[in-house]
Amino acid sequence: EVQLVESGGGLVQAGGSLRLSCLHSGFTFNDSAIGWFHRAPGKERVGISCISGSDGSTWYEDSVKGRFTISSDNTKNTVYLQMNNLKPEDTAVYFCAADHEMATIAHLYDYWGQGTQVTVSS
Repeated sequence: EVQLVESGGGLVQAGGSLRLSCLHSGFTFNDSAIGWFHRAPGKERVGISCISGSDGSTWYEDSVKGRFTISSDNTKNTVYLQMNNLKPEDTAVYFCAADHEMATIAHLYDYWGQGTQVTVSS
C-alpha cells in the first residue's frame, strides 16, 4: 500500500524558513517521482516542485525558484522541501504526491498525502 505522510508545517514570520518532509512507503522511489503541491484558501492545487527518483532531476515553479529546494534521502524514504524566505502568499496546505513519472499537474498523480498547513505571517 502506497503511503505518503507530510510533516513540518507550521506558523512562521515572513522571511523565515520551514522544512517539509514527505515520508513515503509502499513503492520503489527509484522508479517514481514525488511532487510538492500547495493549495491556498479558495484556490486549486498548484504544483511547486518535483523530483525524479531515477535520476534526481528537479523542477520548480517560477514563484519558488531560488527560495525552495527539493531533495531526497533514500535511506530515510523521505523527500524534503526546504522553504526559505517565506512570503505571506506561500500560506497554503502543502501536499506531497507520488507517481511513476515527474509531472507538474495535480491530476497526473495517483497517490497523495494528507497535507500539512503552512502559515506565513506578515
